[in-house]
Amino acid sequence: MAQPSMIWFDFGGVLSPPLERIYEAYEVKTGITPSQLKAAIKGVADELSMPTMAPVEIGALTEPEWGTRLARVLAAQNPGIDLSRARLRTFGEQWFDGVVANPVMVRAYLHLQENGFRTGVLSNNVVEWGPYWKAIIAPVGEVDVLIDSSAVGCRKPDAEIFEIAAKAAGVAPADCLLIDDVEENLVAARAQGWQTVLFRDDEQTLADLRSVTGLAGLSGLL
Repeated sequence: MAQPSMIWFDFGGVLSPPLERIYEAYEVKTGITPSQLKAAIKGVADELSMPTMAPVEIGALTEPEWGTRLARVLAAQNPGIDLSRARLRTFGEQWFDGVVANPVMVRAYLHLQENGFRTGVLSNNVVEWGPYWKAIIAPVGEVDVLIDSSAVGCRKPDAEIFEIAAKAAGVAPADCLLIDDVEENLVAARAQGWQTVLFRDDEQTLADLRSVTGLAGLSGLL
């Protein structure tokens, strides 16, 4: 395939630290284990017959509405659970507290920019979380194009969000490459004609990006 001109980075798990590490940090803050939180998030989505996290990532629920449901489901699934340290109605503020960007992916983002590639962020995210996650990625500087699921009303892996992103960037789908840590999202992107890189770890992702872009300097960013 032709070399892409527009490189899209996912936020959660790519520009951010691995999500499991954030779940573990949230447990330290609140006492809610990753397995408890994941089950409750799924439970809220199941009540609405929606994919996990979709209720807030497309704005079907506000953060306070979602947090209220999350508290109810957590209590139902885990009788006697102590939620006193969890600020569930303002979940994002506590979730992102102390989180910093993945420095290797920040360097990769900037290296691509410096070498003539356009760069963007394509993220499933939440309206009320904007101030927190955008502050985390501030080290990348100006983002050429930012597509946030909560702003456009659809989310990865929906085909529509890839159409919206390519159109916003003013490029053909074949000119886009998505770096994401969720294979389902990459399968959907490829179905729309995009190129993809699965993020498993920093070293592998840099190697894959070097192969696609021809930028030898990516290997020195670890």
